[in-house]
Amino acid sequence: MEALWRQGTASVREIQESLPEKGRPAHNTVQTILTRLEVKKAVRRAKKIGNAHIYEPLVTRAATQRLLVDELLAFFGGRAAPLMSHLIESGQLTLQDVEEARKALKKDSKRE
Repeated sequence: MEALWRQGTASVREIQESLPEKGRPAHNTVQTILTRLEVKKAVRRAKKIGNAHIYEPLVTRAATQRLLVDELLAFFGGRAAPLMSHLIESGQLTLQDVEEARKALKKDSKRE
């Protein structure tokens, strides 16, 4: 998905070649993943050039991130505190992150 979000549209080969050379999946593996994403309506075949199908994303990065965060929070019983505690303890949450969150909360509370 990252390759499609970055490029907009791409063939299987273009997606495969955009991945790091070390540990790069085979062409057939990338094709299988795209087929599964197509079934899930995350991508679609936009066009065909010769034998190559050109894929494009149907879901945005932001929508995907929201879904993943919602699923992660559900894992924590819908509570953000345990997740925040882990991020603090692991050093992955910075003061800048906290400040941005504070601003977002303040902005959101003004809308209510």
